[in-house]
Amino acid sequence: SNDLEIENQKKVIKNLKLKLKEALDTADYKSIYLANMSHEIRTPLNTVLGMLNMLKQTNLDADQKAQVEIADYSSEHLLQLVNMIVNNAKVESEDVKLNFVAINFESDLTKLFKVFEYQAWEKDLELEFEFLSEEKQKVYVLADSIRIQQVLINLINNAIKFTNNGKITIIVDQSVGIDDDRIVTFYVKDTGIGMRSHEVKRVFDTSIKEDAKRYKDYRGGGFGLAISKELVKLMGGDLKIESKENKGTTFYFSLQLKKTLNIEDVIAEPKPILLNKFNVLVAEDNRMNQKVIKFLLEQQGADCTFAKNGLEAVDLYKILDFDMIFMDIYMPDLDGYQATEKIKRTRKYSKLKTPIIAVSASAFEEDIDKAKIAGIDGFLAKPINVEKLKELLIKFTSPNKTA
Repeated sequence: SNDLEIENQKKVIKNLKLKLKEALDTADYKSIYLANMSHEIRTPLNTVLGMLNMLKQTNLDADQKAQVEIADYSSEHLLQLVNMIVNNAKVESEDVKLNFVAINFESDLTKLFKVFEYQAWEKDLELEFEFLSEEKQKVYVLADSIRIQQVLINLINNAIKFTNNGKITIIVDQSVGIDDDRIVTFYVKDTGIGMRSHEVKRVFDTSIKEDAKRYKDYRGGGFGLAISKELVKLMGGDLKIESKENKGTTFYFSLQLKKTLNIEDVIAEPKPILLNKFNVLVAEDNRMNQKVIKFLLEQQGADCTFAKNGLEAVDLYKILDFDMIFMDIYMPDLDGYQATEKIKRTRKYSKLKTPIIAVSASAFEEDIDKAKIAGIDGFLAKPINVEKLKELLIKFTSPNKTA
């Protein structure tokens, strides 16, 4: 029966190859091929998952349970890959409509991350994930769970694909609530091959073919990044990237989502640590990130002025008075280091020595060292830790301005 099964599998593969050839002959066949391929793979895969589920109900010893669990997660991962290919193709070929449902991210995404945990282990990589929240009870928001998962699947797949050693870190930060909304930020960090600065600038452009030699060991470039950026934009966010060659890459995006089921904040309103008027300049090019840092700083009693790039930050510093500067490292036109150098060369800075804090989602050692060399006074990693933020505010404010 094994020989017969192998023969049948060979026929299925041969059939798929024929269908692929037909699909490539004309673009019109693309969606038909994908639908057929999806059906061809999903049908036996659903049977495998069903059988594994039945196996779980039987008396298995510890080793057998572990083996069945690995097979189950591997099958789930294969199903995800099929869904990813089909869903990405749908985004390319038709208008996407969002479907908002009430979800709790911790419940909704834990199983997804567990599937990737096994995939990472196969490459001897560590995979860790964390849900950050200020509330004791479950947080429910209205969101398109399917589309968020589609973006995360694309990003995590790439993170594992382009990482040979080290770890993948996934953070879902839902600690910022503004009125009836919650700003949820998703981070996917890896310690992989990273990218050169010119690659970072065009990573979302599907029209550019990357250097084949660079990716020859990785079976093609990053999958679904342009599609992920489009989906995040559709949901009201912006997919951002920070990367260093041979150090790793961080992708992250924030979404402003409505809280639902009348979830009440259990945490009491924090008391501001800054008593008197305290003016802060924040250089940050992402509007959603601006909202997050504005909320966190205003909670501590600070007044914020925003610059959307390094050039604007330098100009604002020259004409307005600030007690402190928070400088995003990765910005267009003029990055955080260059803006810091320009600010430090001004007559105003030589007199006031305004404290400058670097802000980055990728706290690479190289960035921290570069910040020190540039004379930056502190370093704040995203997602922003409130206690760390307080420490910096206390450290760099005069005694009469703090509680």
